[in-house]
Amino acid sequence: MGARPSGVSEKMKNRLEQLDDFEEGSVKEMLSLSQQEYTKRIEDLNQTLLGAWQQDQRVKALKIVIQCSKFLVETSVMQFYPSKFVLITDVLEHFGQLVYDRLFLKAQQMLPGSLKKLSEDFSPDQIPETAKETARNWFFKIASIRELVPRFYVEISILKCYRFLDREEIPRALKRLVNMIRGIGDPLVSSYARCYLTRIAHDVVPTLTDYLWTCFNDSLFIYKQFNDDVVQNQLGLQQMDFARYLTLFSPAFDWIMQCVAQDASDETLVDIMDKCRQKANSALLINAILCSFRPDFISNRALSFVEVVKECEDSGFPKAVLLRNLGLCLVLVAPPENDRLAVLNEVWKFVMKFPNVTDYMSCAEVWIEYTVRHFGKRELNALLHDIIKHVTPDRLFEKFYPQLHSIIVKILTYAKDLALIFSLEKFLPFIDLFQKDSAKLDVCKTIAETFAKNQLIETSDPVVLNAMMFVCKTMHDSLNALSVEDEKRQISDLINGFFNKVSFGNDFEQQLAFFVEARGSFCNIDAVLVYLVQRVNQLGVRTYEMVNGNHSRRTAAFVRASTAFCFITIPSLQSIFTRLQLYVLCGQTALLNQCLSQADGFFKAAIALLPEMPKTVDSDIKQKSTEPWIGEFLNTLLSALLPAPDNPEVGVLYLLRGLLNVVQEYDWDKASDTKFGFYVNVLSLLASHQQDELLIRVKNVDSNDALYGSDPKYFHELSTMSDTILNEILNHLKSLGDSKQHRRQSELSLTLFAEIIHHGDVKQEAMMKLALNLWNLAQSQGLSDPKYAARLMELVKARASINLISAEFASKLYLQSRT
Repeated sequence: MGARPSGVSEKMKNRLEQLDDFEEGSVKEMLSLSQQEYTKRIEDLNQTLLGAWQQDQRVKALKIVIQCSKFLVETSVMQFYPSKFVLITDVLEHFGQLVYDRLFLKAQQMLPGSLKKLSEDFSPDQIPETAKETARNWFFKIASIRELVPRFYVEISILKCYRFLDREEIPRALKRLVNMIRGIGDPLVSSYARCYLTRIAHDVVPTLTDYLWTCFNDSLFIYKQFNDDVVQNQLGLQQMDFARYLTLFSPAFDWIMQCVAQDASDETLVDIMDKCRQKANSALLINAILCSFRPDFISNRALSFVEVVKECEDSGFPKAVLLRNLGLCLVLVAPPENDRLAVLNEVWKFVMKFPNVTDYMSCAEVWIEYTVRHFGKRELNALLHDIIKHVTPDRLFEKFYPQLHSIIVKILTYAKDLALIFSLEKFLPFIDLFQKDSAKLDVCKTIAETFAKNQLIETSDPVVLNAMMFVCKTMHDSLNALSVEDEKRQISDLINGFFNKVSFGNDFEQQLAFFVEARGSFCNIDAVLVYLVQRVNQLGVRTYEMVNGNHSRRTAAFVRASTAFCFITIPSLQSIFTRLQLYVLCGQTALLNQCLSQADGFFKAAIALLPEMPKTVDSDIKQKSTEPWIGEFLNTLLSALLPAPDNPEVGVLYLLRGLLNVVQEYDWDKASDTKFGFYVNVLSLLASHQQDELLIRVKNVDSNDALYGSDPKYFHELSTMSDTILNEILNHLKSLGDSKQHRRQSELSLTLFAEIIHHGDVKQEAMMKLALNLWNLAQSQGLSDPKYAARLMELVKARASINLISAEFASKLYLQSRT
């Protein structure tokens, strides 16, 4: 560090005296605080430290750090010491960084003009003398602290600042500081002091290791202090057993051991292990080895470590912790194949005899993963049986839901065959341990999610299906009137994900039977019922494809049973929109399979349901009209009705007549043109029926073109219906004109004109006159779409050129000029 100046100013003397002016009462005051209050007080001190530093009150900041360091001498509440160590060292590291940043900035500001910026890997030669003097002053201040522990911790916190003085200063300081720790009498305090030293030094000089070995050997030496009267008296006063006391050392020992073992050879690790085994109560050191050594080193000597655990004294460090940590190593790196079963047998002999169920479950949670990874059905079933036996008495399982859930997750994650899991005799009894509704729901969701993710191929395995039905039924039954929509959506997706993996191949009857059972089990979730209807419809289509539309008595009976399933299921759905869509879809499937009466039933049900449609539905924060949706649905229904044959006993187009009656009586919005658009599409449908052969046909189904042939009565009925619809449309146009809604009148006139051009016989004088009137009406106000009108005019001229439309008619059309 260099020689200290012989003359010390009065200002410096005053600052050094201030360091001794420490309020001892503040330490005593902290003794009466709860853990939460203590944590809050340390956080307040950290903020005060930052405030003092920002106000250039360096001495005050140093006093705060000294005050915090003194708290680490106090062990009146030993079980809180590891937490207190973390809280206070955070403050110390904050202080150390502030000092380092201050020195770095000062050094950079004082650089000669040729050097513009100081790099992070600077050398002491680059540091101006003024900055070095400031660094020395900090170390002088710290050296004047009287108490050993605060002086040690504060110097360690600014260890990095030795870089401003001399490269060789850090190794000399570390050697001195390691020896200083030997002056700390309390083994707990000295162990954490070594931990802090290695933690900071490892960051500052990661290549140095001499101090690590000294810390390691000194840590072994403190074992002699465990039996001292002072330690035993402390344990008695705080009513702490020796095993609990040893666990307090574990974080400190683990870190020191981890630093020593880093990049060490196997020979060095064996030497460390031998030294640890020679100590009485070596379990603490063995645990540090298990937490710090490479997993492959431990797994290759797994049986040896099991023997070491056997040799540990029962009154020392908890064996449950040792066996858990050993298991954590072995699940990362498997032991030699010939040793795996022996390791499991030896370990489980200890685990199953633990009197404390908490210790037992902490080990079982880890070793179940080892078992699933390396063994089969017999070993896994045995462990599940043993776990059930341990947690069943006095309903102990209620205290271990997180651990039991973790076991389920590990089994599902690492088992290669889900069918094997579900076939375990003790798997479902294990699930039954989750008797709390929320816990059982969580584990069932986990199983369903894993099934959907890992079951890559479809299955019909009865063991898997029964187990998953149980799981899905549990999720279904958890829903009630208070369940939120997201919860319902999640559960329905999981159930449908299971159904998506169920397939009986070409045994459609068995598949339908499964869906019938599922409908009875999951009747309260609409999304599931919709999915089942869709799957049964799919069965109908697959049956049609298999027989190529030529049904036998057996397949005809099957498709009728499928349509009956759908017809019974759809009314139980709450959403009227979904019911309407499914009625039409199922009607089309029934028609495809030549189930004519069933198809009629679906279409009639859809038509009868239309009057129940609400006028509006909730959409976000406002009401939204349903008429646009109704218009789209009506168009879909008209398409489905085109190939559907009439029932001779009822009359011509009786389904369409019924639909027209419903539409006529529906309370339409007067500002909407949905009804008009529907009537225009009905004209298209009637025009299609007047063709000699329908463009849309269903194999082996005689549509109306075949049923009626060229029957004049049939065509008369079509003409009568067309006239009626056309009159409705014209009346609508007249009402728009009367109400001065000329833009709507023009647009709708042009739409009807296009319909007549496409489907009407414009060569007839009456039809030609109507078309001309509509065109003139659309053009008279100049409000129709000019581009659309131009395209229609080009179409008329093209048809006139091939004599589909009279040239006279085409010549009378004009486009309204716009200025």
